[in-house]
This record gives sequence, structure tokens and C-alpha cells, in this order.
Amino acid sequence: MTSDLVPEGLTPEERAVLAPHFTNLEGPVFALVGLPEVVKGALFARYSRSAKPLRRLFLDEFAKGADAGEFSAGGSGLGVRRAEELYERVFFEYGDDSVAQLGGVHLAVEQVSQLLAKVLEWGRLAGYLEQSTRYVPFDDRPGGRWRYHVPEEVRLAGAGWTERYEATLDRAFETYARWLGPMQEFYRELFPKDPADSDFVYRMTIRAKACDTLRGLLPAATRTNVGIFATAQAYEQLLLRMRADPLAEVRASADLILQELRKVIPAFLTRVDLPDRGDAWTDYLRETKAETKAVADELLAGTLPEPRSEVTLVDFDPDGEVKVVAAALYAASNLPDDQLLDLARKMSAEERGRVLAAYVGDRRNRRHKPGRAFERTSYRFDVACDYGAFRDLQRHRLLTLEWQQLSTGIGFDMPSEIEAAGAARDWNRVMEEGEALHAGLLEAGLGPAAQYAVPMAFRVRFYMDMNAREAMHLVELRTTPQGHPAYRRVGQRCTD
Repeated sequence: MTSDLVPEGLTPEERAVLAPHFTNLEGPVFALVGLPEVVKGALFARYSRSAKPLRRLFLDEFAKGADAGEFSAGGSGLGVRRAEELYERVFFEYGDDSVAQLGGVHLAVEQVSQLLAKVLEWGRLAGYLEQSTRYVPFDDRPGGRWRYHVPEEVRLAGAGWTERYEATLDRAFETYARWLGPMQEFYRELFPKDPADSDFVYRMTIRAKACDTLRGLLPAATRTNVGIFATAQAYEQLLLRMRADPLAEVRASADLILQELRKVIPAFLTRVDLPDRGDAWTDYLRETKAETKAVADELLAGTLPEPRSEVTLVDFDPDGEVKVVAAALYAASNLPDDQLLDLARKMSAEERGRVLAAYVGDRRNRRHKPGRAFERTSYRFDVACDYGAFRDLQRHRLLTLEWQQLSTGIGFDMPSEIEAAGAARDWNRVMEEGEALHAGLLEAGLGPAAQYAVPMAFRVRFYMDMNAREAMHLVELRTTPQGHPAYRRVGQRCTD
């Protein structure tokens, strides 16, 4: 940095107030620490309309009369009251939603079904981590029962449905647990230990292969843990969608999430359950979904799905290469966009190749990503793969992805290793029992809740719509040798 920076002239008393909450009291770059989320967010919201530097703004408007260390993550103090008053005016009364991007929370949501996990991970503007079915075996019984969710809809159905549901899922988990050891022995014979590998790495690799192969036996009711980091705005949108969801588990989880977030960022979430705000938005989401389903049932009645391959390229831009070349030249030139497009169209294939080669450069690994010119064209794929692989692909947040209700209607996959290891009979039995339970729950009128019974080996239909930049990222990431064979196959077929 240059030496012409203007010092703030902080007094010793002011420095004492600032020191616990700012990583640097001298330079122009610093981080905020040890402050409630509401204060950090309000500081930045105020920042855009003040001539004061942030540390001075904190002293003058949030810490007046405060002693060093008064502000705590617990959310008490004069500064918190000031912040909440600011949000009440700017966020709630004026409707300036952008300030809700300034407060974030790390949130753990545990013991959720695979169906709920997909709802939690739907939003683009958040970070997610999920308990892996690859590295975590599901052969334990915490609290004396297998790790699956029994939905409220099944409990209320009567007629012995809870008993049938639990017996079917118990057998699926018992089969998974029984084959976990033999499947690891199968892979040890198939892939003997390299003397250069450590015992730990080898054991973990073999176990991951066994878990990968067997996860299709686990039902969609299988419980997992999800970690989320998101802004208040992202959480608000998540809660609105969850409160409109047809599954009781999702709606109940929304109530728990709102309860916990209000302990940390209450000012950001005032609208969620107000009748004329959040409740009205939730009603809108619920009503449009129901009305669209009714129209679809009427207009598509009697139409059967035509056979399709696992991955179908539905739509692409024939001029995609020309558009990407023009976009690549844009920032390097002073020409208008439409003129560059016309020039790129008139170039020879060799000339366009030179532009693309220069723009992509010498990529030494997949993390060296070409620039945004590759966002100039897009592809749309219709995919029908097993639910386990879908779970991994769904977490790519920069693409547009929608999925249909999980069912048993388009069959299931069985890894070749299952038959080779002698487990095919047990595999098929779990699939048949899951299919029968799913059909019974549908006949009993449980609708979306019937999805819980479906083993993850069954296929689900979804589309992925993505620009070329995201397509490159997805294909490269999901076709690495270490990946699950099911999503590797999808990634490979996207390039066919």
C-alpha cells in the first residue's frame, strides 16, 4: 500500500474499545471478530451511507458509552439495540432486502432424512456440507434403532402402516450391515494393498468402495447431518420454501431452524411468520405448486413417459462456440459486443481455436478455470440416474436443477460388483420390498411421504441446465477416478 493513507487518530480509550473486535487498528484492511451478527451486518449496512471509516462508525454510532469487551457474541449491549433499530427501519419498513446479505450463521441440522437434506441444499447462495454415505457406514444403531426417519404421515395413517414401514426399512438396513464386511473383503481381493500405501489409507479406501456399492440399499428416509453457512437473506428464502413444503418433516424442521436463528440474528427474520409478509409468501408458494400440479394432471392425463437413455442432451446452442469466442475477445478489445459476434462468426475454425486456446491457457489442474466467456452458451440435460448419484449432482449450485418426485416407476440400478460378490438376491429383495411399501403408501393416500420408503438405488428424473463454464467444472469434478461410479457415468455421458 502507498504511504498516503490518512491515519484515524484513535485515542488509547478508543483503541481499547476497538481492539477485541477489529483485527487491525492501523491499516486499511481488517476483519470484524467477536461481534453479534446483527451488529456486523448493521455496521456494513450503515457503511454505504456514511463518510466515516468503519472503525469510527462503530465508535460513534454503536459503541457510545461502551467499555472494552462490552460487545459479546451473545447479542447484548447498546450496539445491538442500535443495530436492531436500524434493521427495523431499513429492512422491515423500507424493504431493502440487500442488507439481509450482511449477516451470516453457521447452522447444523441433524438427523434429517435424505428428502429433507435436498430441500435444505436447494438454495444457491449458501455453503453446505453433508454427512457422506461414502465415508460413514450406516451399520450402527444409535439409541437401539437404525438411522432412518419415520414420517408423521405414516404414524398417523393407522392400519399398521408404522409397523410395516419400520419392518421393511429394518430389513433394508440389516441387509446393508450384513454385507458391509463381505463387500470390503471382496474389494480387498480385487485391489490388494500396495506396499507403498499406509494401512489407514488402504482401509479407508476399501471401506469407501464398499459403502459406495451398498448405499443403494439405503432408503430415502436414511438420516444424515447437514451443515449450512448462509446469509440471513438465504435463510429467509429457505424458511419460506420449507414452510410451504408438503412433508411434515420439512415444515417441522423449518420451525426449529427459525427458533435457533432468532437466537443469533432475530432482526433479520422478523418477516418470516408475519401474516401479511412471510405467511403470504408461503401461501403463494404452496398455492402455485398445487395449481401447477392440478393443471399438469389434467393436461398430461394418460400420457406415458417415452423411453430415454440415462442422459439426454435436450437443448444446446449451435452458435455456442462463436458466442464464447466473441465473449472471450470482449474484455481484450474496445469493440461492441454485436460487432465482435459478427467478426467471430466470420473467423476460420483455426482462428477461433487460437482465441479459445489463449483464453483457456495452460490449465495445470481442474481448479484453473477459464473466465466468464464460457458462460455465454449453455446446455440442458435430462437425466434419470439412481437417487444416490442425484444427491451428489444436486449440490452443484451454479446450475439450474429441478427434480421429479422420487418413485419406483423408472426402475433401479444394481452395481456389477453386487452380483460379482453374490449379493444380487438380497439386493433385489430390498428393491422389491421397497417398491411394494412405496406402492402401498401411495394407495393409502400418503402422497409425497411415500418417497421415504424408496431405496436410493431407484432412479429419479431431473434436468440440469448449465452454462459451459459450469459444465466444464461438473464434468471434470464428477468424472475423476475417485468418484462414485454412478455419477461418473452421468458426467461421462454428458460429453458423448
